[in-house]
Amino acid sequence: MKVPSPGESITEVEIAEWLVQDGDYVEKDQAIAEVDSDKATLELPAEESGVITLKAEVGDAVEVGAIVCLIDTAAEKPAGTAKAEKKEEVKAEEKKAPKPVEKVATKETYASGTASPAAKKILDEKGIDSASVKGTGRDGRITKDDAVNAVPSMGTPAGGSRGESRSKLSMLRRKVAERLVAAKNETAMLTTFNEVDMSPIFAIRKEYKEAFKAKHGVSLGFMSFFTKAVVRALKMYPAVNSMIDGKEMISYDFCDISIAVSGPKGLMVPVIRNAENLSFRGVESEVKRLALRARDGDITVDEMTGGTFTITNGGVFGSMLSTPIINPPQSAILGMHNIVERPIVRDGAIAIAPIMYVALSYDHRIIDGKESVGFLVAVKEALENPEELLMDNDLKKSLEM
Repeated sequence: MKVPSPGESITEVEIAEWLVQDGDYVEKDQAIAEVDSDKATLELPAEESGVITLKAEVGDAVEVGAIVCLIDTAAEKPAGTAKAEKKEEVKAEEKKAPKPVEKVATKETYASGTASPAAKKILDEKGIDSASVKGTGRDGRITKDDAVNAVPSMGTPAGGSRGESRSKLSMLRRKVAERLVAAKNETAMLTTFNEVDMSPIFAIRKEYKEAFKAKHGVSLGFMSFFTKAVVRALKMYPAVNSMIDGKEMISYDFCDISIAVSGPKGLMVPVIRNAENLSFRGVESEVKRLALRARDGDITVDEMTGGTFTITNGGVFGSMLSTPIINPPQSAILGMHNIVERPIVRDGAIAIAPIMYVALSYDHRIIDGKESVGFLVAVKEALENPEELLMDNDLKKSLEM
């Protein structure tokens, strides 16, 4: 079997995990391996049934078109009991094997550096290793007074695990790291902040959430409101929907919105194509579809390629405020955060309202401060007055109720 091409511009993949062992019998279309590209993790299905011989190890970088395994299609399918019998034999041998004899403490071993029961209790409470205490008792034994007077060494850990592990970063994670460093080093990135009173959206969701889900099969979440608000703001400030290519600026008349979601192999950024043409139901359906595909590892390279603007939601993990990093070659990213009840001034009086802090990171090379601040204010205005600015004063029609 040869490595298939996961997509254009990808020349090699990395063996992330073999799902079978050398010499196993595999069925046609059975997933035999997971491979990482610099954009996604994909499953490799068996092309035929037979006994497999692995030709690459986990962590190997393999060029597209290279042979990664051989499948002997002439081999007969085994009965499938050999492994179970072998395990039973191993268990039987383990039962026959003599248990190791514990070493009994003698007078010689129960001397220097040994603590009396009372001293040991005191040292344990202090978190001090008895090996670090010099005993004054007979044969160097640690007495109760030694334990009482013992002081932990400054800067020296007293007991506890101090192990460490080392593992190779996946190709996807390495590529993400390279892109993030490039975004920091190659863009003039700044971040501007604002706050949004989510009360109007809370009220709409409270009234229509159950009926919306019953009719359309998806929840009426926050992402549809934010996506619609972003699309409106991008039309008002087209520089935010642009990117730099050498000495030129490319601007788009469509809105392909990337959404950051957490997948089994790390952060994935699938794209909602032509979000400007989608209804609230359309956005929620697409968000659900892409999130499930990312979670199940079925997302494709094409579904994560492109995008003219990104929305990321750190609020689902409890983030109050952050400075999201631009997803190159895009020029801006909107960060959502958690919603917390906070005191605000409304009509000259103190009120409690569900508030979300929002952040816009942008490339100052092509987006000026006036445009970035204006964009974020436009997003805020739409979220705080969604019925008028996002729904044309027709709630039921917008929600297709």
